[in-house]
Amino acid sequence: MELTKYQSQMLNGDLGKGKAMAMKILVSIGGSFGAKRLVPIERAHISLSAQGADRWFSEKMYKAGASFAVKPTVNPGYSLCYFDNKNILTEDDIDNMQRVHNAYKNMGAIMTYSCTPYLFVNVPKYKDIVSFSETSVTIYANSVVGARTNRESSFSSMCSAITGFTPEYGFLLDENRYGDTLVRVEADLENDFDYSILGLICGEKVNGIPIFDGINKNPSTEAYINLGTNLNVTGSHTIYHILGYTPEAKTLEMAMGNKKIKEEIVITNKDIKDFKEKIKPQEKIDFIMFGCPHYTFDQINNVLEMARSKKPKVPIWILTSQALIKLLEDMDLKKELEDYNISLVPNTCIDEERVWKDLKGKNGLSDSPKCSYYMSSFNVKINVLDAKSCMELASKGGEL
Repeated sequence: MELTKYQSQMLNGDLGKGKAMAMKILVSIGGSFGAKRLVPIERAHISLSAQGADRWFSEKMYKAGASFAVKPTVNPGYSLCYFDNKNILTEDDIDNMQRVHNAYKNMGAIMTYSCTPYLFVNVPKYKDIVSFSETSVTIYANSVVGARTNRESSFSSMCSAITGFTPEYGFLLDENRYGDTLVRVEADLENDFDYSILGLICGEKVNGIPIFDGINKNPSTEAYINLGTNLNVTGSHTIYHILGYTPEAKTLEMAMGNKKIKEEIVITNKDIKDFKEKIKPQEKIDFIMFGCPHYTFDQINNVLEMARSKKPKVPIWILTSQALIKLLEDMDLKKELEDYNISLVPNTCIDEERVWKDLKGKNGLSDSPKCSYYMSSFNVKINVLDAKSCMELASKGGEL
């Protein structure tokens, strides 16, 4: 790998132990993928998790004197303020999250605690080279914005943020971004939730890079998020294209580049309907969880409008960023949501067993298949319906 003088200085420790450690990791990653050089990044996002390995690595880098050359945004962990008031956190829980917070903050991170940073604060531009970890963040940046990032780990994106560089390989290169699987969408995608189902179906069926043909209107921001997120629930994808709408797919020829279509898949209304049948609830619902990925303003406002029409009779949690909660508070909407037994949970991820362990044994509901997938890992059952159907059930006290 060819390194610049500045990169060599970092690698050799001339600019501190922390940068040297980060450079060694990046050079090793680049070498394993055949990268010829390291290229500068415009932005970074780290999938902070507040798990043991995250705490260990972030503290290790901070104690080695590392600081962020490119200030990254960070994924949600769990909110000390919110959950400590609920008497849920142990002393170990508090110490763990506080240590993770201190390590990232002291290195200079932007403490957004959001898994949708591309909607505010950390908005990449077309063809920007960035280092983003977290599956829904990576695929949104590549597909919807046309920025360039590999599917980074929290460690590799942290090292890129510390050094300001990333190895040039994979999805940073034109030839690896072209689609090779044509997905003919013959289904009527009636709402944002249908894009979640499309993602789930194609995550299982598509082995390459999908090009979606037949989507005849520009999806909403939330639909784009849902499609990419759920391609990575049942599969493993870094980029997708929608003919006529995503920036690298104005035409089929542009989306394909120098590749050939190796497979065609057809998605029908029956496919969508059958998949919905598989995941719908079969028994009374005890609670509802929204916000995986974190809910947007429009999604929260939509829930509020439905609650005004039919008051919920089961507890509802909406996970979102503290910044958005502050906006809702300033608009006097936070109090109104709370009046409907809808709690806004700041800076928290659904995969944090420490704060959701009391939900074990209960029967939950969400509009997010990803929420169901993650919470099942610690034995919390989450069924899946669209948001409107979730709120309908809530108004009936969870009774089917």
